[in-house]
Formats: sequence, C-alpha cells, structure tokens
Amino acid sequence: MASGIAAEDWITHHARFTPWAPAAQDLSSGRSFTYAQFDERVSRAALWLKSAFGIGAGERVAVLSHNDTDVFELQFACRRLGAIFLPLNWRLAVPELEFICKDATPKVIVHGVEFAAEAASVAKLAGVGHTATLANGRASDYEAGIAAADGRLDPPMADLDDVWTIMYTSGTTGRPKGAQITYRMCVFNAIHCAMTVALTGQSKNLVFLPTFHTGGLNVYANPTFHTGGCNVVMRSFDPKLFLELLCDKSLGITHLLGVPTNFLMMAQEPGFAAADLSHIVCIGVGGAAAPLSLIEAYGAKGIKLQQGWGMTETGPLGLLLSGEKALEKVGSSGLPPLYVRLRICDPQGNEVKPGETGELLIKGPTVTPGYWNRAEANAQVFTPDGWFHTGDAARQDEDGYYYIVDRWKDMFISGGENVYPAEVENVIFQLDGVLENAVVGIPHEKWGEVGRAFVVLKPGSNLDEAAILGHCGGQLARYKVPKDVRFMEELPHNATGKVLKHQLPKS
Repeated sequence: MASGIAAEDWITHHARFTPWAPAAQDLSSGRSFTYAQFDERVSRAALWLKSAFGIGAGERVAVLSHNDTDVFELQFACRRLGAIFLPLNWRLAVPELEFICKDATPKVIVHGVEFAAEAASVAKLAGVGHTATLANGRASDYEAGIAAADGRLDPPMADLDDVWTIMYTSGTTGRPKGAQITYRMCVFNAIHCAMTVALTGQSKNLVFLPTFHTGGLNVYANPTFHTGGCNVVMRSFDPKLFLELLCDKSLGITHLLGVPTNFLMMAQEPGFAAADLSHIVCIGVGGAAAPLSLIEAYGAKGIKLQQGWGMTETGPLGLLLSGEKALEKVGSSGLPPLYVRLRICDPQGNEVKPGETGELLIKGPTVTPGYWNRAEANAQVFTPDGWFHTGDAARQDEDGYYYIVDRWKDMFISGGENVYPAEVENVIFQLDGVLENAVVGIPHEKWGEVGRAFVVLKPGSNLDEAAILGHCGGQLARYKVPKDVRFMEELPHNATGKVLKHQLPKS
C-alpha cells in the first residue's frame, strides 16, 4: 500500500539550494561536477533513456560498469522516470547475469565498454532489447546520448514505498535473489547514517566498494548525496592508492566504509606506519566481522575503525559502533540506529536472554518489502508480524551492545557443541604472521563435524600447522580447535572482499 508521501529528488533539491557545491568527483577520468552540473546530466540521462529506449515507470534499467560517476547519474535518472535501477555484478559469469536479466527483465543494459562482449551475450540470451556503452567520460553511447538529449521532463510523483533499485544478493546458497530497495529504505538509511557518522553537506565520502553492492551504493554514497556532500569515486580498489588518497589532506576525505580485507591490505603498505589519518571523521568497517587484532592495531594508531552490521535487505545500516566505544566494546557491531528494531531469537522464535546466542531478527523502515518474483522466499524470511530473519547469529552484552557471532549457516556442530568460526578466526588472527584466515566445518566420522582452518601467511612468516593449532589449543575449548590447517596463497573473495567460504575445499 502506498504511503502517500513523496520521495523527493535529492539532486534537484541540492541543485536549487547549493548549485555551486561539489557533488561528485571521478578519480579515474579526472571529472568533477557541482550539484548544478550533476543535476543537468541526470536530466539529460533520463531524457536519453526515455527517447532512445522507451524507458518508463516501473521498467528496469540494468547497468554493468566499474565504479563511475555515470552510474550514480543513471540511478538518479531512473528516479526521474519512475524506472527501477538494476546494478549488475561485473564479476559474475554470463550464465549468472543471464539468470538475473531473465528474472528482472530489464529493457536495456548500459555497460562499460570493457564489458561489451558480456553485455551482448547476456542481452541475446535473456532477450534484452537494447545495449548501450559507457566509457568513463570518453566517447560512448551514453555521452553522445546525453549531449543530444532534448525536450521537457516531467518526473512522476514517486512514493516512498515505490521500488527504486533491485539489488541481487550474491547467491552463495543458491540462485541470487533480487532485494527490492524502496525510496523509504534509502531515505531512512540516509537519516541513520547522518545521525551515526556525522554526515553533512561538507562531507567527502570515498566510494571504493563496487556500486553494484549495497556497501558501495548505500554506505555512505547515497546518504552523502542526501545530505548534499560530495562523493569521490575510486574505479576499483588498490591498497597503495587507497592509502595515498586517505592521507591526501587537500582531497579531504572525511568518510569511507570498507570490508576487513581492505584494511588488512592497507596495513601492509610501507607508508601505513607513518600515515596521518586524523582528519577522517569516520572509517567504517562492515561486510564481515573485523578481526579484533585489526581493530586494535588501528586503534593503537589512534584510528577508530567503527564496526557496523547490515545487509542488502536492511537498507543496509542495522548496527553501528560509535568511535568513542570502538576500543572499549571491541568486537561489537554496536547499537541499532533510531528507527531500527532488533530481536535475538531461538529456533522456536522465543527471545533469548542477554548473553545467549540466537538468530538476529530486524524490523523497521529500512527493511526490504521482499524479493523480486520470490513469493516463497518472502514467506520464509518474514514472520507473520513482519520481522525479517537475517540469518546472522548474534548476542547482546549487559549494556545492550550487539555482537554478530557469525552467519547462522556458517555455524557447525562438533560433538554436540556449537562452533562459530568467527570466534576461532579471531584467535588465529592474534598470531603476527597471519594475513588472513577462514574456518569452516568439515564432516567427521566421530564428531559429526570439525573445523578446518585456511590460512594466508604474511611474507616472511614461518608459522606452521603445529604453531597455529598450539595457539588455538591455549585459547579455545578443545572442541573449537581446528582439526587441521591448510595454507593458501590467497582466499577466494567476492568483489567487496568478503571471503567466499563455500569455495573452500572440504575434502
């Protein structure tokens, strides 16, 4: 049911009030736009989509591109047509993209020139009628189209409950599902981000997580546009450049969010020890549990990595730890923002006592109304009274702070005892020679399941299996200690840096 409350156009608003203010800066192409310039390009992009491809209300516009300010223009162009923005994961194979496009049925795929072959194949296989090129500001269908765009645009009155974006989940446990993201979700997420990390019209957010992922699009990029700040767009992550950008006080980055892998890699850079990041207001870390050793290592430099928690389906911001509590409550994901409600329940749906572990459930205006074309999945993830099952195992301490123990599905049972891999991983991370590690449960004849640790060592480290297992034996109950250790050159990651545990060998 529609709310009857309009979803206002953020870019138009700021173009009226602060037309001179910087809106977006693209590091790869060297382009930068004020809100007046950005607003003009968004309008022209909408006119082009309408005239060239007949895009109208409710129709999907797929975008397959590396990070680019043009991606944000297309997102806001969809708002001006009442269309639905469909960002595609460029790391997926053609059959995976084919599945998504058959499910979401976009009318056009706008793609980076580097993805021309993939876009053509997907369009043919999925029956998408049109493709068009982007080239990071260089000659392309997009630049030619917006340059020639002409006419009057009368944006429809969007409702807060209308769907703005469909973002497909990674599909690690099956086929990906399209989470519907409404304007209401984006508005309340922007409010929450502004309140919890002090986003203002003077903020400069560094976008480096991929914009097909909620971390790249919605923390803190869209909230920065909401407040009238500036998004600085990094085409892809490179740890050396990443450190240089954060240290560049003339650039003036104030906000960013990454995953633990980003900060582990940056900490290995030669200039990290002397880096001065004191001008940065908020460095958020999410997407996976940050190792306690990582938070403490940054804390020793006076850098407060603020652990947060969220999902594509939750807007995403569901928990955030304040900078003041970053070290006192190390390991916690913090407290829920103002309009989020949380419960921790046992498998029967009863709330557990403080200190006990259960599944985290969430309710509020930032939660998705459901998955695209997935009535059965919606029935499974929502309780009859509207609570969303996150699939995350969590607990609360005596002060009410939340701790994400692990993914509920990653937990394994060894000899009748629950083992949460994240706890074991944190212990392994305490060893100086460990760069990354992941623990999974593998079948065992006697105990049902036991742990296996996959470890990536830092250059020059001479740690062996005995040292790692010995360390674990001194820190953990016996049933939690991994049965064996496999050393790897690198762990498999998705595009945001999250470890893909389902790709680790269990035999």
